[in-house]
Amino acid sequence: MSTATVPAEELEPQRSTGRYLADRERLLGPLMLAPAILYIVLLVGVPFAIAILYSLSDVTVGDQSIDWVGLDNFRAVWRNHTFQTALRNTIYFTVVSQIVVIVLANILATVLSADFHGKKLVRFLILLPWTTPIALATIGWLWMFDSLYSPIDAVLRDLGLLGPHTMFGPGRNMLWLSKTRLAQLSVLTVHIWRTLPLVTVIILAGLTSIPQDIKDAAEVDGASFWRQFVYIRLPLLLPIAAVAFLYGAVFTFTDMTVVYILTRGGPVDSTQVLASWAFYKGINGSDLAQGAAIALFLFPVLLVGAILMLRLAHRAETT
Repeated sequence: MSTATVPAEELEPQRSTGRYLADRERLLGPLMLAPAILYIVLLVGVPFAIAILYSLSDVTVGDQSIDWVGLDNFRAVWRNHTFQTALRNTIYFTVVSQIVVIVLANILATVLSADFHGKKLVRFLILLPWTTPIALATIGWLWMFDSLYSPIDAVLRDLGLLGPHTMFGPGRNMLWLSKTRLAQLSVLTVHIWRTLPLVTVIILAGLTSIPQDIKDAAEVDGASFWRQFVYIRLPLLLPIAAVAFLYGAVFTFTDMTVVYILTRGGPVDSTQVLASWAFYKGINGSDLAQGAAIALFLFPVLLVGAILMLRLAHRAETT
């Protein structure tokens, strides 16, 4: 008894029509990207377009009719003294905090890349600030910088750096959030504490990606720790450190939670940043037009940061 065989050419149409929907790449790609595109359009694109529309009008909370005023809001905002202070503080907090973070992250990553007892516990403790909600963490720092019962002041007092306790009170306090320089230092400290874990993890990943044969060759040649750091680790980690710097800079530049909870922009608007001043002006002050204009000053920096991130990522893929 003979069995008839069906040619492969006749089976091909059946196979193509029987393919699953998920196997069609031309349909699967747009289908998988659609939620992300929809998310960006609804939560980023639409608010951005509304902000541009508001900034070119005189809309307020009480009068939501949109009347064209051109660039008047941007001119008024630019001449405002508080805005200039907020702009300087935003740049200052971002640049200084990220420079300190990069230095500390390199030290921590170098320590954590070595083998020692309790390494996993130390890694967990370092990562803990990044996993803690920033609002909750800032409330904790608010208690740390309390004017009367600050534990930092208590430690400084025990070390003899502040006035001793007296029968009339706890003695001299630093008043961290009541003095301009100390308030700025407090905000800077919280930003450093917040972004340090993320940058440390990124640099630690870069350290572990360095080929072991390069390290072994340097040790065989008798290269000291600093020579290995300058001639091997630093050049190889530079692209990764740049990406970490940009990520931290974007997070710090756009953050208003730390200032809003810690100092409310005080004392006398000396710690205001662009994000917090846009909130106070637009929401608390009911001037939606000028609030939108202030917020749009964040856009050029974010655009440059996004372009640099994409270029660094593309360079890392091609090298």
